[in-house]
Amino acid sequence: MKAFVLQRYGKRGRAGFSDMPEPELRDDEVLVSVHAAGVNQLDSKIKSGEFKLILPYRLPVILGHDVAGTVVKVGSLVSRFKPGDEVYSRPGDFCIGTFAERIAIKETSLALKPANLTMEEAASIPLVGLTVWQALVERANLKEGQKVFIQAGSGGVGTFAIQLAKHLGAFVATTTSTDNLRWVKELGADLVVDYKKEDFTELLTDYDVVLNSQNSETLVKSLSVLKPGGQLVSISGPPDPSFAKAIGANWMLNLATSLLSAGVRKKAARLNVHYSFLFMKANGYQLQRITALIESGAIRPVLDRVFPFDATEEALAYVDAGRTKGKVVIAVQ
Repeated sequence: MKAFVLQRYGKRGRAGFSDMPEPELRDDEVLVSVHAAGVNQLDSKIKSGEFKLILPYRLPVILGHDVAGTVVKVGSLVSRFKPGDEVYSRPGDFCIGTFAERIAIKETSLALKPANLTMEEAASIPLVGLTVWQALVERANLKEGQKVFIQAGSGGVGTFAIQLAKHLGAFVATTTSTDNLRWVKELGADLVVDYKKEDFTELLTDYDVVLNSQNSETLVKSLSVLKPGGQLVSISGPPDPSFAKAIGANWMLNLATSLLSAGVRKKAARLNVHYSFLFMKANGYQLQRITALIESGAIRPVLDRVFPFDATEEALAYVDAGRTKGKVVIAVQ
């Protein structure tokens, strides 16, 4: 089958199309014919080798973390899906490979596609949807009436996070560029900071939760907008010792995460706020709950561009440029 394969790590890492063997289907897996695949910064970080310590893939590996498609075949232990079902997923770590014509996915990582979405729209949801759900619902336990600061409101994570936070009843602040101010407000943001003209630290105060997706400078600044006891959940690093413990890291990775996050953890402690790093995990049951929100109209997908399968390299470069308005998707079929 045709697939987009990473052959060598590096900023100029070698990746391209190759003929790959058909996926081997295990008893607890579902074989999916890929219709569309979402493109994420995580794909580029794996390609560059930035995540080699956390995700030590053995090369070659097929890239891609989001998928929407049709069930072709199911393993002998699978009970929730059947051939012909339209599904979507963020496959688990070390089980990725959605930039391909077919992929085998664990039943527990899969959910039925929202009936009101196209395949391309559905493929834009799993990774950002699960990331936001696990950050705001599981980790931060965001409640009605609380205040949350979501950085980069026009990006893939930001557009989903604004909608989910509003559904939960929170007051939402975010940042974006001048051109996107009105558009981000229409998504549900209550307060929008134009990062080209304003400093969010001068406008935001006493927030309960911050969802950090930006660089280390923005991360440190964001701690100051929290009220005592507030939480900053970062999806862009640095990893902390709790994360290393959760993944069963060896002593070297434990030491590395402790050193990398020492500065931000110390500042958080001085301000009496809590810092944690979140690395999203595949979860089909949470994705089912997201499906219900989408079908009810509480959350809608935001697509920037859809690239043809042959333009996968261009799609990755487009996402790398950091100016997307919503999600980027590859149409495989």
